Amino acid sequence: MAKAVLFFGCLIPLGRLIWLAFSGGLGANPIEFITRSTGTWTLVLLLVTLSITPLRRLTGYKALIRVRRMLGLFAFFYACLHFTTYFWLDQFFDWAAILKDIKKRPFITVGFASFVLLLPLAASSTNAMMRRLGRRWQQLHRLAYLIGIGGVVHYWWLVKKDITQPALYALVLALLLGFRFAVWLQARKHVAPPSAPITPVNLAPHK
Repeated sequence: MAKAVLFFGCLIPLGRLIWLAFSGGLGANPIEFITRSTGTWTLVLLLVTLSITPLRRLTGYKALIRVRRMLGLFAFFYACLHFTTYFWLDQFFDWAAILKDIKKRPFITVGFASFVLLLPLAASSTNAMMRRLGRRWQQLHRLAYLIGIGGVVHYWWLVKKDITQPALYALVLALLLGFRFAVWLQARKHVAPPSAPITPVNLAPHK
């Protein structure tokens, strides 16, 4: 039940955009409004996804892990909407202009790179891929932190002046990275250092 409620909750931003589109509430620049909204929700859902493991460790509520995949896929869904808006409504699939824009404007370069890194994570989100990749699955999905950094940088460079919102996201990401580092450090402390080889002592008298 809770999972179903969360599923429909993740669709609310899309429903809001559809409602505003039909009611004329997207403002003077609808394309920019849609691009900003889908980009913001991509970053929000990505950060929420990354927070699941720390919350599970802190609260002991193991059921949280059941919604992590769904949240991650919704982050990818809104990322697809974000880039589709740019490719289609903004650039009209003018690939030459898009490539020029990617090279010319750093925030688009970082955003595009982050989206590309999301693709293998979404493609490997099934149980079958988890079994097939084994330990490599966890290593691959650590890219989510790099994608989060890219998303924050993309947003920060985009707004330029009022950085309040991207700074807030940067703080949340820094806390998540700090928590992960603390867990890694604690795990390192519990690993016993390898014992030094014992050098045999020669007790025989010297000749």
